[in-house]
Amino acid sequence: MNGATGTQVNTANGGGGEPVGVQIQQSRRLPDFLQSVNLKYVKLGYHYLISHLLTLCLIPVMAVILIEASQMNPDDIRQLWLHLQYNLVSVIICSAVLVFGSTVYIMTRPRPVYLIDYSCYKAPEHLKAPYERFMQHSRLTGDFDESSLEFQRKILERSGLGDETYVPEAMHQLPPQPSMQAAREEAEQVMFGALDKLFANTSVKPKKIGVLVVNCSLFNPTPSLSAMIVNKYKLRGNIRSFNLGGMGCSAGVIAVDLAKDMLQVHRNTYAVVVSTENITQNWYFGNKKSMLIPNCLFRVGGSAVLLSNKSVDRRRAKYKLVHVVRTHRGADDKAFRCVYQEQDDAGKTGVSLSKDLMAIAGGALKTNITTLGPLVLPISEQLLFFGSLIIKKIFNKHIKPYIPDFKLAFDHFCIHAGGRAVIDELEKNLQLTQVHVEASRMTLHRFGNTSSSSIWYELAYIEAKGRMKKGNKVWQIAFGSGFKCNSAVWQALRNVKPSPDGPWEDCIDRYPVKVVS
Repeated sequence: MNGATGTQVNTANGGGGEPVGVQIQQSRRLPDFLQSVNLKYVKLGYHYLISHLLTLCLIPVMAVILIEASQMNPDDIRQLWLHLQYNLVSVIICSAVLVFGSTVYIMTRPRPVYLIDYSCYKAPEHLKAPYERFMQHSRLTGDFDESSLEFQRKILERSGLGDETYVPEAMHQLPPQPSMQAAREEAEQVMFGALDKLFANTSVKPKKIGVLVVNCSLFNPTPSLSAMIVNKYKLRGNIRSFNLGGMGCSAGVIAVDLAKDMLQVHRNTYAVVVSTENITQNWYFGNKKSMLIPNCLFRVGGSAVLLSNKSVDRRRAKYKLVHVVRTHRGADDKAFRCVYQEQDDAGKTGVSLSKDLMAIAGGALKTNITTLGPLVLPISEQLLFFGSLIIKKIFNKHIKPYIPDFKLAFDHFCIHAGGRAVIDELEKNLQLTQVHVEASRMTLHRFGNTSSSSIWYELAYIEAKGRMKKGNKVWQIAFGSGFKCNSAVWQALRNVKPSPDGPWEDCIDRYPVKVVS
């Protein structure tokens, strides 16, 4: 439950009646990309492009061969046949080269990865935490002083969250009961709830799953969460299971990337990716301001995604995975510690957010999008972007580089609903419209920050609105502790309709709603 939230609040400590500076004064803004795009990050993207240069060069060669072949008449074909009859050695060599080349291509080409379906967990009504109830409950716990309560009130007012988000059962009790058993129950409710729905909608038997990847940042019991799923659904004994911990809100994309790599190795199988976060044992009961923000933003949620490398599944799949680009800034000490789980002076554990969080998130985002750009942008945009950087480097370092129009590459955007400020700044920096960020804003309003699963609630919103058409490309982008920024690009294989019992099924007609500033 850690990622970029981008919240700024100025308040006072009422403990002794004397105002003091709030411990957290984060910038609400990402760095201006027009002032700070670095040429070295573009090189990474062009490296990806050049690595596929051979395939790109073969396309025009094959086109020329086909054009020449289409222009041949029967006499030309007969003469070619007679020529080949008297050149047996040439025929054998050419055939051997053709067979060898075809075999190498077939064996080494990446296998397509299809997203058959996915599901998002929706908690029961009694777990809702409206604003007033949240504040009343925080006061009744007796753990927060007046300054901390006022701080949380201001965070909630500016957060963009609505009154229908969910917190776990243990947090509804007075006093709260954040036990290991309660945390296990929350994990089971979320993961099994999403998986039950996924298996029901796809009619895939659990025994057919060959790869299982589970990500949850802060709750990693023994046996692991992946083992809990194997036990519940009696998955087969040779399943390749992975449990990712401590990787923050962008771990959902990391889990998809790991599943994709496994599907390149293991033929004819299914992979399931489960993304969730556990709140029960990670609620902060102290008064350090930089640790209180997660309490106000993170809410119960989870997703389950079914992937396949079977060619026969293309006909029923919703999407095809096109690209995954991962950026890790952990080598930098500030980036490494900007989202950090620790104990406060009173010995209470929480996740601390650095005042440099938004600046670090902006740096990771720049690296990520300049790497992704050459893979997805039209050639015209790439030339303008690359040309402007060259001119800037040679002639005038004060010239603003050209920021490509990513709306030409993507039809839909799923920006991790980490916080209202992050969505605002990406909308501004990437020059997006309100429609492009609508799914992110409404997901934050309806479900809160559900960590790594938020990008799937956003995709479900787009589908529920009937906006996903065949051929559309969608960009999922998320931030996480460490510090990481990761992107996944999907292409719709058909006009995608929402799956039964989706998270927006009973409320999509009420959205979008106006979020009060």
